[in-house]
Amino acid sequence: MGFDHLLKIFIGLLSAIFLIGLVYAIYFVRKRRLKDGYSEKRSSGRKEEFEVETEDLFSFPGVENLTIHDILDAPGEVVGKSRYGTLYKASIERLNLDVLLRFLRPTCTRRLKEILPAIQMLGFIRHPNLVPLQAFYAGPRGEKLFVHPFIGHGNLAQFIRDGNGESHKWAVIYRITLGIVKGLDHLHSGLPFPILHGNLKSKNILLDENHQPYVSDFGLHLLLNSSTSQEIVDISASQGYKAPELMKIKEASKESDIYSLGVILLEILTGKEPIGANASSRPDVYLPNSMRKAILEHRISNMFHPSILSNRGNDQNPITEERLLMFFQLAMTCCSPSPALRPDIKQVLKKLEEIGH
Repeated sequence: MGFDHLLKIFIGLLSAIFLIGLVYAIYFVRKRRLKDGYSEKRSSGRKEEFEVETEDLFSFPGVENLTIHDILDAPGEVVGKSRYGTLYKASIERLNLDVLLRFLRPTCTRRLKEILPAIQMLGFIRHPNLVPLQAFYAGPRGEKLFVHPFIGHGNLAQFIRDGNGESHKWAVIYRITLGIVKGLDHLHSGLPFPILHGNLKSKNILLDENHQPYVSDFGLHLLLNSSTSQEIVDISASQGYKAPELMKIKEASKESDIYSLGVILLEILTGKEPIGANASSRPDVYLPNSMRKAILEHRISNMFHPSILSNRGNDQNPITEERLLMFFQLAMTCCSPSPALRPDIKQVLKKLEEIGH
C-alpha cells in the first residue's frame, strides 16, 4: 500500500471525525438554545402569563391552613368602598373565623411579580397595634385579595365623633394614643427595612372592645400603581392629613407620617375634624393651623375638649391641665410645617411616656 493511499485514508478518517464532531456540536448548541429559550420564556413572558392565569394563595403565620375555597366560598357583606377597592366582612365557617377581605381592583395595582416581595414582607409583620396581613390571594384575572382579622368596634374617627363619653376620658385617650405611636414606631424603626404608612388617618385606626388601637392600611402604597398612589395622597390632602411638603415632593416619608400622626393627636385632644366643615382656601380651616391661631389669640379652651378635665372618672393617674398642654405641644410639634423640625417616632414615644407618668 503506497504512501499516497495511506494519506487518503488518514484524511478521510479526519474528515469523518470532523463531520461527526460538527454534527454533535450543532446538536448540542441547538439543544442548549432551545433549553435557554424555554427558560427565558418561563422566566419572562410565559411565566408572567402563567402567574396571571393561575390563582394562588399565600398564607402567613396564624392561618396556615386557610384554603382558596375558604376565602372564595365565604359568605360576606360589604363594609366599605374606596377608589381602589372594596372591603368585605366575611365568615370562614370551616375555621369559625371572621375576617376582613380587602379586594384591590386590578387596574389600581401593580403586577403580581412586582409586588410579591412587598406582600411577603408585609405578611410577616406582627405587632399588638398593627392589623396583620393573614393571607393574600391572587386571582386568574389579576384580582388581588387581602385577608385581615376583623376588628368590629369601628374606627377612631367614629369613636371621636359619636358623642361617646369614653372618648373624653384621659385613660382611654392615652391608651389609644400610646398604641398608635407604638405601632408606627414598629413600622419606622422595628423592622429590617422601615415601612412608611403613607395614608395615616383616624379612619385607618381600628379599635377593639377595650379601646386597643390597631393601625391598618400600612404599606398599601407599595402595592398600588403610581396614579392610584397619587390619588390617595390627594384624598389625604382633602381630608386634612397631608404634610405641606407633599405638595411638591409627592412621595410619603417618615416625616410626612409624623405630620399625619400629629393631626390625629389633635383630633383626639380637641374632638375636631382635621379640616373644617366649610372648607375654603383659607389656611386656618386645617386643624393644625386653626390651633396655631388659637394659641396666638390665647384661646386655650379651644385646644382640647372641655370634658376631658371634668371627666376624670376613677383614673389612678388623673389628667391635669399641665399634661394636656404637654400633649398639645407634642401634637403641634409633629405638625410643624418644616419636616426637619418634626420629632422622629422614637422621640414622640419617649415624650408620650413622660406625659403618662
